[in-house]
Amino acid sequence: MENTNVSLHHYEDLGKLVLRVILAVLILFHGVSKLMGGIGFIVGMVEKAGLPAVFAYGVYVGEVIAPLLILFGVFTRAAALVLVINMIVALLLVHTSQFFMVNQQGGWQLELQGMYLGGALALALLGAGRYSVGGAAGRWN
Repeated sequence: MENTNVSLHHYEDLGKLVLRVILAVLILFHGVSKLMGGIGFIVGMVEKAGLPAVFAYGVYVGEVIAPLLILFGVFTRAAALVLVINMIVALLLVHTSQFFMVNQQGGWQLELQGMYLGGALALALLGAGRYSVGGAAGRWN
């Protein structure tokens, strides 16, 4: 009998590329918005939490630099961890009141932030894959 099983193993690197590109582009929209409009809101949130205002500038690392590294597949695991930290900080500073809320459609109020966090965590574990500037063999890719 002939084996008709199709192996999807060959598509793992393509899946990593898709995850990298989508996650990076979506986060970059937030970063570019902050580059163009400023981070006054974030400075206020950081100060309200009792932290030095200079910490607010970390948003540029988390929403501009890290997504660019992820997009091109350079230091992908480290950049994804930066994104994980950025999302945790955003959840704690801005969204704590929404942790146990549902939206009008019955979904979690923070499902978008949860998807960003989960995608970044998955990418930190998976690495960039073959279709990246850093290549699949790079230690941090």
